Amino acid sequence: MPKNNNIKSVLLIGSGPIIIGQACEFDYSGSQALRSLREDGIETILINSNPATIMTDPTMADHVYLLPLTTKSLIQILKEHPQIDAVLPTMGGQTALNLCIEADEKGIWKDFGVEIIGVDIDAINITEDREQFRELMLKIGVGMAPQATATSYLKGKEIAQEFGFPLVIRASYTLGGEGASFVFKEEDFDEMLTRGLEVSPIHEVMIDKALIGWKEYELELLRDKNDNVVIICTIENMDPMGIHTGDSITLAPAMTLSDKTFQKMRDMAIHMMRSIGDFAGGCNVQFAVSPDDEEEIIAIEINPRVSRSSALASKATGYPIAKIAAKLAIGYNLDELDNQITKSTSALFEPTLDYVVVKIPRWNFDKFEGSDRTLGLQMKAVGEVMSIGRSFQEALHKATQSLEIKRNGLGADGKGYKDYDTIIEKLTHASWDRVFVIYDAVAMGIPLSRIHEITKIDMWFLKQYEELFQIEREISTFTVDTIDRELLLEAKQKGYGDRQIAHMLGCLESEVHKKRMDLNINRVFKLVDTCAAEFKAQTPYYYSTFESEVETPDGKTYVQNESIVSDKKKIIVLGSGPNRIGQGIEFDYCCVHGVLAAAECGYETIMINCNPETVSTDFDIADKLYFEPVFWEHIYDIIQHEKPEGVIVQLGGQTALKLAEKLEKWGVKIMGTSFKSLDLAEDRGSFSNILKKHNIPYPQFDVAESADEALAIADVLDFPILVRPSYVLGGQGMKIVINKQELESHVIDLLKSIPGNKLLLDHYLDGAIEAEADAICDADGNVYIIGIMEHIEPCGIHSGDSNALLPAFNLGDLVMQQIIDHTHTIARALDTVGLINIQFAIKDDVVYIIEANPRASRTVPFIAKAYKEPYVNYATKVMLGEKKVTDFDFNPQLEGYAIKQPVFSFNKFPNVNKQLGPEMKSTGESILFIDNLKDDQFYDLYARRKMYLSK
Repeated sequence: MPKNNNIKSVLLIGSGPIIIGQACEFDYSGSQALRSLREDGIETILINSNPATIMTDPTMADHVYLLPLTTKSLIQILKEHPQIDAVLPTMGGQTALNLCIEADEKGIWKDFGVEIIGVDIDAINITEDREQFRELMLKIGVGMAPQATATSYLKGKEIAQEFGFPLVIRASYTLGGEGASFVFKEEDFDEMLTRGLEVSPIHEVMIDKALIGWKEYELELLRDKNDNVVIICTIENMDPMGIHTGDSITLAPAMTLSDKTFQKMRDMAIHMMRSIGDFAGGCNVQFAVSPDDEEEIIAIEINPRVSRSSALASKATGYPIAKIAAKLAIGYNLDELDNQITKSTSALFEPTLDYVVVKIPRWNFDKFEGSDRTLGLQMKAVGEVMSIGRSFQEALHKATQSLEIKRNGLGADGKGYKDYDTIIEKLTHASWDRVFVIYDAVAMGIPLSRIHEITKIDMWFLKQYEELFQIEREISTFTVDTIDRELLLEAKQKGYGDRQIAHMLGCLESEVHKKRMDLNINRVFKLVDTCAAEFKAQTPYYYSTFESEVETPDGKTYVQNESIVSDKKKIIVLGSGPNRIGQGIEFDYCCVHGVLAAAECGYETIMINCNPETVSTDFDIADKLYFEPVFWEHIYDIIQHEKPEGVIVQLGGQTALKLAEKLEKWGVKIMGTSFKSLDLAEDRGSFSNILKKHNIPYPQFDVAESADEALAIADVLDFPILVRPSYVLGGQGMKIVINKQELESHVIDLLKSIPGNKLLLDHYLDGAIEAEADAICDADGNVYIIGIMEHIEPCGIHSGDSNALLPAFNLGDLVMQQIIDHTHTIARALDTVGLINIQFAIKDDVVYIIEANPRASRTVPFIAKAYKEPYVNYATKVMLGEKKVTDFDFNPQLEGYAIKQPVFSFNKFPNVNKQLGPEMKSTGESILFIDNLKDDQFYDLYARRKMYLSK
């Protein structure tokens, strides 16, 4: 039993819909905390409004409430569960903390006799109120930048006059740096100050003297009630101060600190954590360090909760911060808990890394036309990737290969910038692609001292880049026949992909792979073990690298591979990579359920993914986790090593689906729907031919591969015309055009960014109603429709941006029957085995097909939560051939309706056009249950349904 035996029932507050600045890392930490509490026999009650997450799965807590995160909802839950002893608010980001404070101010916790655990309100107030925090830091002797608080416009002007420029304005009680900005010139100050005061819920800003060019570090700490403190991870930002940590390229362990300064920083962090309050749990501390020999340390901020970086630190070290933090919150001490990876050392044992971890954020600026793409104090990234390598160079390459932005790594792919002015401009105004631009600058011959002067990135990192370019230059003097083993091995150890080496040697990727195999340069797999292999790890959590051969005293040579292959039958599940708009946490939900279902069928399960924010990359979900890029070369080497029965690609969104063709080509079995069927559905032209054959209506269409062809098609089709590229995600590049000039310009733009693509032009059904169906189909052609949703907005707004009702609310029997018939026909015609999503447009009682996706869709988790049915579990068993659709006893339960409500993050891009159209822009969603259509919230949504449509 836990040390505090009075706690028997805990309420955990989730983080709600995903927005920029608060993403699925809180789903991961919340899921871990729930599992941790239940291990101790504690009853768990969860409130969270996000249907796309594993956290809100009915199996995760004893009682799951999919309710809006408001004090009204809290009161409802506390009345229904008077047995609740405590609330844990530290796992749900800023949203959960703010709600906890609001409930405290209203006296709700006191009224119901609920204790706050894991943090104390005073600690939150001290850290969020910048003035209080500053006073405390000065009192305990921790340096701060010159700063002052303003609660009015006039006070702000006075502070600026005193400090001089450049300045930083930060809004109190906000998330992801919202309302924060650099002000270099006096004329910009008024606008930035007003914005900061408006955004802060308490209308307060802190104005700091800007520490431009200083280095930035983060430490993740845990403390128990006996005041034992461990530092789990030290993270260094490659980018200097001035870029939000969520938008920074970061690495662990810290690389460029002297030992003396590192120890001083550790002591300061522990001192700060102890001074802000008497609580047991997690804490994140951020510091700035002067880039000179003095290495002066200044505190930036402290967050007394599990943070965005905690997920990264957990995955980087293999130390499950949220899980342990939950145990500490209920009274355990660190020395009473086991290290989860070794099972033999204590949780008080600080992790040690014998590898390097690099995180690179993932942006989606293409979704926000006209957005300011320079990076600053306000976070703009929608996701991130993490990689593990034996060196910084290897980890950096692996991270760039994980991003899925059509790059093969740093440089050596023909896609770098060649123009001097462009490179200097991108370095001067920190751009989202600066990780590549630095390489381009080195390749162009711009001196490192000049790059350092512009970017203020530490010279150590720039020298690492220079070494990489030198090896590229050397390899380029050889051919695939003449390159020697030593040089090829060095390139692989530095993280260069086979594709990049092929580019340098002027040959095919497959030739480099064959040469590698002939020379016995094979990828080996190493354990993430938290303790630099000092103790044996029990958890199969791996990353790949390349090692030189070791010779034993008896003359044998070998390389050590720590991933031991069992003789069990295996299934690999491909993850969905970094979060982005159009492919978010819902695919992680699907992957986790796929892994668990395959395990139930007796398979050894193997997960491949590179997203540190997710539950799928937790070390104890699959039997084996490979924390690797979802990138062909890495996946193929793992498949060669593990020799699975097959690979599941249906659950990882477009990321996994795009690899289906290569898997097919190299003879790897795809579980469920075949590549041929997946390809038929993705190729807009071929798919329309299937519809024609089965007499299923679809909007009049044609396929174009050039602007000339598109203009000729426009003579036959009536405007408005919807232009859609093939093989894209989240409606990328889709647009409704109303004349030939718009059509020509859009087609030229599209073919420039996606060369060789087949564009589908179809007549846009103006004023049509949109609906979609998700279904499971087996190899015998049995089909079960898991849900039919009707969109509130008209056809033309992307389904991910639409409010949608489950079940449909006004389609009528004739239309519903057509939807059912078409779904059955298409699922069978595509030989679907597993999940399929079909989208429809309804006009004049005729149901037209927009598109079909024979894979897990964005809406599957929503339907599963609404109907309380584990549909992904069922679909996976069908894909594996273990079950038929007819074997399941489907029993959906939903009284009234469930509404899927999209959530947008436009506040991060103030000058962007907020109109909605065929290209998806929402970053997350919430679920709302209503009893009937007379509900005010439904009425309000329905009244505004045509407001946002843009053409």
